Amino acid sequence: MQQRIVITGAPGTGKTSIIKKLENDRYFCYHEVIRDFTLEATKDGDPATFNTNPLAFVEDPFEFNTKILNGRINQYLQSQKNIEPTIFFDRAIPDVLAYMDFFNQEYGTNFIEACKKYRYNSIFLLPPWEEIYVSDNERFESFDEAKQIHYHLEKTYRGYGYNIKLVPFGTVEERVDYILNSIENE
Repeated sequence: MQQRIVITGAPGTGKTSIIKKLENDRYFCYHEVIRDFTLEATKDGDPATFNTNPLAFVEDPFEFNTKILNGRINQYLQSQKNIEPTIFFDRAIPDVLAYMDFFNQEYGTNFIEACKKYRYNSIFLLPPWEEIYVSDNERFESFDEAKQIHYHLEKTYRGYGYNIKLVPFGTVEERVDYILNSIENE
């Protein structure tokens, strides 16, 4: 049986480093779709003026979120055709709703139904970690906002019936070992 494993967490928690390590260890990983969309949306403007919400610089925030949702659904559908026994996702479909809740945005039933229809086997949530938090050109949130996003991620995944595993702080290798050992022991 194929395992679909989600690595999620607020911005700056080390998700990308973990995904890169898993790829180096020859695991198949789907990357975060929003970074490409955010870069695309900001290319014609001054990122310094965008503060914390990438939705502030798109013409239609609902359309932007729909694009992210569809990108994540597409990753899920691609994973069904993949022959790898274990597949990792840098964020997943419920993340879209968690972020929309954080930004106090409404979403339609298609968002909710996607969370119900496309299910993952394991969810690993990385907690906010101030010592490693860094802003960059695609990460606009403050550390306090990252803590709020963490709350919404945990609430959303639990609301859809997932048993979340919190990944302890540590080196990238220690965190990957924790994830792989947890999967092996399921």
